Amino acid sequence: MNVVLFFVLTLTGMLGRSHGWFAAVPNIHALLRAIWYINLGLLTFNLLPIYPLDGGQILRSLLWFVLGRARSLMVAVSIGFIGVAGLVALALWIHSAWFVVLSFFILMNCWGGLKQARALSRLAKLPRREGFTCPCCKLAPPIGAFWKCAQCGQPFDTFETQAVCPKCNARFAVTGCLDCRRAYPMNEWMAPALVTSAS
Repeated sequence: MNVVLFFVLTLTGMLGRSHGWFAAVPNIHALLRAIWYINLGLLTFNLLPIYPLDGGQILRSLLWFVLGRARSLMVAVSIGFIGVAGLVALALWIHSAWFVVLSFFILMNCWGGLKQARALSRLAKLPRREGFTCPCCKLAPPIGAFWKCAQCGQPFDTFETQAVCPKCNARFAVTGCLDCRRAYPMNEWMAPALVTSAS
């Protein structure tokens, strides 16, 4: 949104100056100029490579191709913690309560990202079930009771029971991927070799 506003406000300012609109209404010109500077400041701040700002998310997406999902998040979060320390120092230097609140918000998001990165790292080390792959991310599901029945709350391995809860016999139409969080019917998870032998 800040990017769109930047171009809209810049174009409006250029047209206003070239056509002499602002000479007739100088207060409007001053207001638009103030909004342009505020928007530029927000855009610049949001593009800092500090997680969870947009710049941190872009950095994580770029690192994903090189480091993988868990490590890219860990690096982005680590840079985010450094950014929080810088924001706290800036807040103390300029005596800004707003920067303290902002730093606390970013710190909480970094802490949540750190816990998620650790969980993803543990998930990546688990043994994987052969014969099944996620239709989206193409990863095999982990072996273990990582799925929970929505009816009775029983944890179970949905691939071992073919999407049926062993406690209450509830059958689930779709199975969620623990890696990419998308859900698909069990028959779409089956590897081509299993589908051929089943038919």
